[in-house]
Amino acid sequence: MSASLQVSTDSSLSAPSLPAKTDGHNLLESECQAPWFVAVLVVFSVVFVVYLAAHAKKNLKKLYTRRSYVTISYYALLWLVTALNLGWSSLQTWQCSPGKVAGWNLLSLFTTSGMLCLEISLLAFLLQDDYASGLDALAHNFAVSGIIVGVDMLLKVIYVFGFGVPLFLDGVGSTNKVKWGLWIMHKLLLTAAYGYILFVHFSKSRDSMPPRPAFYNYIVIMFTVGAVALFGCGLAVMGASFGIWLYNLTVFCYHSLYLPFLYVTFLADFFQEDDFLLENAYYSEMKDAGFFDADWD
Repeated sequence: MSASLQVSTDSSLSAPSLPAKTDGHNLLESECQAPWFVAVLVVFSVVFVVYLAAHAKKNLKKLYTRRSYVTISYYALLWLVTALNLGWSSLQTWQCSPGKVAGWNLLSLFTTSGMLCLEISLLAFLLQDDYASGLDALAHNFAVSGIIVGVDMLLKVIYVFGFGVPLFLDGVGSTNKVKWGLWIMHKLLLTAAYGYILFVHFSKSRDSMPPRPAFYNYIVIMFTVGAVALFGCGLAVMGASFGIWLYNLTVFCYHSLYLPFLYVTFLADFFQEDDFLLENAYYSEMKDAGFFDADWD
């Protein structure tokens, strides 16, 4: 009698903190990514870190000279997210290691939230009616992004650690409608925001947007990636394996290329040596895009 009581007590004490199974799959048996997948992710991440490090001295000098609070904040956040993304790329095996699933979920949560914070803050900048400078712009952009990212993180924590939804685990929950439903809502909101900016750009309200063609190239690409990811999630929720593959492809491209793409679009020109060259580059870019055609009519 005492032996059976001891066995029962031990088994209750060893209950896992996360649900052991979801949709018939063991959460501790996630599939590991292919070696080439991990290698490419790591190479892209390392190359970008090396690039940032090689230009850090010059960039910090430029930041100190111009004292742009907005750019300083974005540059610091970019470094933080780049470090998180390097860790995420290098530690892919955590998601298929029984004792490291919780650590992988936390790493994925902070990495994706950091990248989302960059996205939302840039969207807030592009969508604001008047382009304030200094601390006003910094407070506005990060207040908006902070609220949205905070709510997003809270929902992910509840679903991942509370309900055991395998949101960040590959090969687990492939038919889990809750998982794909959450990603559909996530991608739908972002894609709608990018779509709205494109609509405004090509409408009569174009003058209310920043006159920088490179910004709209960024928006077009992000809208396309979001639409493809949304389409993949829609197929995945119906059980189509092609949808899962398509979504994973967008994740691969996002973690490999988004941070360098963001740097080139929004920060690289700021760190040019000559302010005259920077203004001349902006003028040439706007002229090629037809922003001054009305002056010749």
